[in-house]
Amino acid sequence: MDRNTLTGLVLIFVIIAGSFYLLQPSDEEIKRERQLQDSLARARAGIENVTPTPTDTSGTATAASTIDSALLSGPFGQAVAGEERTITLENEHIKTTISTKGGRIKSVEVKDEKTYDGQPLMLFEGEHNKFGLFFSAAGKNIITNDLYFTTDGNNVHVSGQDSASVTFRLAYAADKYIDYIYSIRGGDHNVGFTIVTKGLQDVVAPAEKQLVLNWEAALTQKEKDMDSERQRSTLYYAHADKNIDHLSTTKDDEEDLAERIEWVSFKQHFFSNVLVSQNGFDGGKVNVYTSADAAIVKLFAANLHLDFSRQDINTYPMHFFFGPNQYKVLKAHGYGLEKQIDMGWGPMKWINRFITVPVFNFLDSFNWSYGLVILILTLLLKSVLSPLTYRSYVSMAKMRVLKPEMDQIKEKVGQDNPTLLQQEYLKLYKQAGVNPLGGCIPMLLQMPFTIAFFFFFPNLFELRGESFLWVKDLSTYDSVINFSPLPIIGIDHISLMCILMTGATLLSTWYNNSISGAANAQMKYIGYFMPLIFLFVLNSFPAGLNYYYFLSTVFTFGQQLVIRQMVNDDKILAIIEANKKKPEAKKKSKFQQRMEDYMRQQQNNKPKGKK
Repeated sequence: MDRNTLTGLVLIFVIIAGSFYLLQPSDEEIKRERQLQDSLARARAGIENVTPTPTDTSGTATAASTIDSALLSGPFGQAVAGEERTITLENEHIKTTISTKGGRIKSVEVKDEKTYDGQPLMLFEGEHNKFGLFFSAAGKNIITNDLYFTTDGNNVHVSGQDSASVTFRLAYAADKYIDYIYSIRGGDHNVGFTIVTKGLQDVVAPAEKQLVLNWEAALTQKEKDMDSERQRSTLYYAHADKNIDHLSTTKDDEEDLAERIEWVSFKQHFFSNVLVSQNGFDGGKVNVYTSADAAIVKLFAANLHLDFSRQDINTYPMHFFFGPNQYKVLKAHGYGLEKQIDMGWGPMKWINRFITVPVFNFLDSFNWSYGLVILILTLLLKSVLSPLTYRSYVSMAKMRVLKPEMDQIKEKVGQDNPTLLQQEYLKLYKQAGVNPLGGCIPMLLQMPFTIAFFFFFPNLFELRGESFLWVKDLSTYDSVINFSPLPIIGIDHISLMCILMTGATLLSTWYNNSISGAANAQMKYIGYFMPLIFLFVLNSFPAGLNYYYFLSTVFTFGQQLVIRQMVNDDKILAIIEANKKKPEAKKKSKFQQRMEDYMRQQQNNKPKGKK
């Protein structure tokens, strides 16, 4: 390896390692953005001066001993003070707690799941989460999240085909009010939600043609790897034309929505909180921010516009989805929610959606261990791609057989004239009927499948919490050794599955180099260097992904051993010699012609030495 190549490889490693450190936001930036998030919704609505009702630490909110009389006598004055009461709506999968304070869903528990440390999995809870309408009435800014609703409902538990509903009312007068109607049925992850306004056509400020539905949530950590969870958490939304879009996953982001929106989702890595409107939202603004709180993954906010007609009754039918980002569950729900799951881009996305997911679901239906499912999935894929592996090996065998002649040409021409050397190589390839790219093209055709799994396994909900051998959770990394974070690269553990994958890749690289007959020795060193880079890059990736890459490498290695027993180098040499004796009647390909013309031009342009 010459000095230029070694310098280039060192620079590649420095760039990769430095990006882990330099691209992380500073604590000051995170703190500043958090403060911006906390005040953003109220700042845009011009309601910074509104004082929220104080709450006690036990979860029961009461009015302060003294309340401004202007608030009591203003619009919805009777709802300024009150006592908080909660009601639960529960089925087999979720348990929602709804509070009379704001009439909002205060917390949601997914009953089938636990957090990485075994705690009940709460999608959101606490006073950091807000939900309600913004509008003006009698010169005052009304924030329903801070007002007290009334209800006659009780706790509800349904299952199977059962369903039930409960109504929360915010009264302006006996015949003027806002109703929040929540409903739940057995067997799914939905909570029905309908807003009804009655008699407010003369209450809402005449200039306002829309109500603003504000939804904010601070979503806490649920997975072992906080960095990975943040990288895969962001806000998604669907346009009326079914096109799905999302905010940035790597930085704080916001977006003004000028078009009609069908749904908004506060998506975490493996769980989503979705609000779907049957009539659609007339635009709005959405944003997502990273929190300075180490326990909070991200802060989400959406201000969505509801058309307000000057009529006695306005109805806004919606529903929530609170559940896992499991492809088949989201797809069964409809509305294109499954498109929240990152299946990759271009051909990788279609491979995962139309090949990988159906095959995986078929194997999953047998209720086998997921370690076995991944094993069989890899075997099926390698079997389908085996013809490409065979062609790649045969091409490498031809290059190996030609290597003695290539060495003779190299010795004859010398290394001081690389253009002439390559020109002589091309003549040899042409005479022997060998395509020098024949080994690369089959490998390139397999690359979309390899990259597709890079997106598939990290987002596969089914692996969450599933153990295999020493791995406790296939959806995250396996850490056999833990230590203090290393400077710059920040690695604080060693993944055994990643080490096995790297070792298998190095072994396969050594074997391929030994049989390929490559003329460029520098490429051999690069082949050894890349697995070492992936050792650092994939160390924090899911064990399921590294397990697949390990199996894929081992099976490919096994296929090559079998193929080598089937391919006879003497027969290949005989075919090559026969090709050399054939008259050159075959028309040159455009690629060959261009390469020869290029080499000839380079040779002619080379400056001649002085006599």
